[in-house]
Order: sequence, then structure tokens, then C-alpha cells
Amino acid sequence: MNRGVLYIVWGEKIEPLLQRSIASVRRFYPSMPVEVVRGTEDPVRGLQQKSRMISHTPFETTLFLDADTVVLGNLDYAFDRAEEFGLACCICECPWTRRYGAIEGDNIEYNTGVLFFSEQARPVFEAWQTMAPDCPSRSTWTTSDNRPRGLEFDDQASFARAVRACKFNPHVLPLNWNLRPMFHRNFFAPVKVWHDPHEAPEGLVKLSEACERNERMVTYVKM
Repeated sequence: MNRGVLYIVWGEKIEPLLQRSIASVRRFYPSMPVEVVRGTEDPVRGLQQKSRMISHTPFETTLFLDADTVVLGNLDYAFDRAEEFGLACCICECPWTRRYGAIEGDNIEYNTGVLFFSEQARPVFEAWQTMAPDCPSRSTWTTSDNRPRGLEFDDQASFARAVRACKFNPHVLPLNWNLRPMFHRNFFAPVKVWHDPHEAPEGLVKLSEACERNERMVTYVKM
């Protein structure tokens, strides 16, 4: 299968993070092709362009990465699952799309920052592209001390709707494949993809490298 990595980015400030992410891919896959699509500066239109990634990818099997990701290990397993199931991804750190409004109910939210997919999942991505312009993109939630939080723009409610509308069952990867350190404070290494603009702790990087060298090595980590 023709495998490759796709990024969709907008804004000049993202460039250092993009280059960091590409360099991390090259550590494990020196010859894997990388496609970078540069979009609009407008965050709403940029997120809607992300929903069109199936139209942008030149690969049979694609790993889409947000620019603020760092690859810390071999990704063959997830590529294989994308070719088997059509889509491999992680449930979002907030698993409930109700944060976009009560109408969303308890629909499962997937994080769209790390998506492995193949042509089998085309119906999901085409539905996502259709739904994105009319789906709520503002999310709100509260902390345990009742402080309001939220994001002005997001693309994941429409993706969740598309997965459900197509009655598609993705292969769900554990959080190690899309680790969000602000939210994931306890986990078992190795970490496959670090998803944060801050650098991964050196100790975690070395631990993941050690796990890659010893396939039976699993280590509990408390951040």
C-alpha cells in the first residue's frame, strides 16, 4: 500500500511546530512521503478545509497529523488497522459531543489531530465535508470548581456526526497514539504520538525509545 503523512496548516506561527513534527516522522520513516496543504488564515475556513482531507491526500493509506504532534515510535500497527478497518483513531480527551450543545447528546467524540485512514473510510470523510459548514463548532465545558472553559472553533463535532451517520466503526486506538498531556496525566508507555505544542519530557522520550527496542516493555507513567 502507498502510505504517507498529510498535514493541513494555516498561519505563519505554525511553521516551527510543523517542522518539528515532520522531523519526528523522519526519525522513524526516513523515506515516507509527506504532503503539506497550506490553507487560509481564517480559523473557521481552515478547520473546514481540514474536513476535506480525503480530497487532499495523494496516498492510499494516510496518517493525518496536526502540526503540534510529535511521533515517538513506530506507527505500523495503526497503518495496518487503517487498511483493515478503514479508519483508526483515538477517542477525544473529552469523549462527549454534548459540549457542543445538548442536541449532540452522548455521541462519541474522536480527536481529529491524529487520524489513520484508507479509501474504505471515504464515505465518512465525504459526509464530514458536507456536515462541517453547518455543524456547531463552539464548545463549552466547566472545570470541577465550576469555571467555564471552551473553544471558539473546533471541527470534531462534525466528524463525530459523520462517523455516526455512516454507521462506521473505526478501530479505536488507545490514548498512547494521541497523547494529550494537559488531560492525560496517567498512562502506560510507550507513547506513539505526543500531541502538544510543548516539548515532550526528555525522560518520556527515552522511555518510549526503550520500549521500542524491547517490544515486551510497558511502563506506568504518572505525569
